[in-house]
Amino acid sequence: MVTYFVVQSFTRGNRGALLADIPVQATGADHALRLAERLASTKVGVVAFSRAGDLSTGEFEDATILFIGGDLPSDVQDVMAA
Repeated sequence: MVTYFVVQSFTRGNRGALLADIPVQATGADHALRLAERLASTKVGVVAFSRAGDLSTGEFEDATILFIGGDLPSDVQDVMAA
């Protein structure tokens, strides 16, 4: 089993929509938290999460949210609320 740690930030586009930036893979939970906290001061929204799974089968557990900051697109909020 492998665990991925990802930080996803968002920028506001010209027409006001929230646009996903390129996701950044972190080396662990602490790194993801530090990166998310740093990005939160310059980005509209940031979410950091981890996801564990088995690469050989493609089966992954639901994401574990590590950090949420600022505004997030409604579809991202819906996924986190589920």
